[in-house]
Amino acid sequence: MTNKNKSHIAYIIPNLFTAASAFMGVLSVIASSKGEFEKAVYLILLSLLFDGLDGRVARLTKTTSRFGAEFDSLADLVAFGVAPAMLFYFNIGIHYGKLGSLLSAIYVLFGAIRLARFNVTAPTSEPSVFIGVPIPTAAVFISIWILFGIKYHIMTSGFSWVILFFMVLVSFLMVSNIRYPSFKKVDLKKANLKKVLIAIIVLLSFVYLFLIESVTIIFTGYILYGLIRGYRSFQKRRKIAKSDKI
Repeated sequence: MTNKNKSHIAYIIPNLFTAASAFMGVLSVIASSKGEFEKAVYLILLSLLFDGLDGRVARLTKTTSRFGAEFDSLADLVAFGVAPAMLFYFNIGIHYGKLGSLLSAIYVLFGAIRLARFNVTAPTSEPSVFIGVPIPTAAVFISIWILFGIKYHIMTSGFSWVILFFMVLVSFLMVSNIRYPSFKKVDLKKANLKKVLIAIIVLLSFVYLFLIESVTIIFTGYILYGLIRGYRSFQKRRKIAKSDKI
């Protein structure tokens, strides 16, 4: 096999992970349409795993490309836009008529805007932050709360209104200017390596014991962190504006 052929194969590998992510998203939509909501959620989580691998494999093999970036965005729209929207609709939205349809559509449209904005601003944006909630985070946030509601049988006790509110919230957060931390380029200093390792082990232990509850807390905490950070930034700018007028 020539070096040129090897190079072509290397470029295919990360795109296979991207394709797998989109494929899991399609399977999730099918599962939601059949009322297999737990299966649909786990397929979205599996999509998240493949989505995380494609970029890392591309960077490790130095096979990043414009095609890969565009393909990844289209796959994300399926796996983290359409799939969670259909999960929400068939599980909750269908009981609210046009409102449920509207919220599902808005989530997908705002997710598409979020992806388009990311592609345009990625070359000049800060690598340590995301502008707006990333669409995979929004997808897992909605999906895990639906799974949480199913596990504890609280969808029929008025809890579905909470999910409706969350759907509206993350839809607008995706297209907001609120900054969320990015963990893609974490600088792990040797002095803190031991503490980080212990923290990861403890975190994984809780995830192993209480998967749904742990993931729900983690992603809810991430969403709240951005909101609190945004509110503090707003208050800080407000104080500065008042002091300038004095």
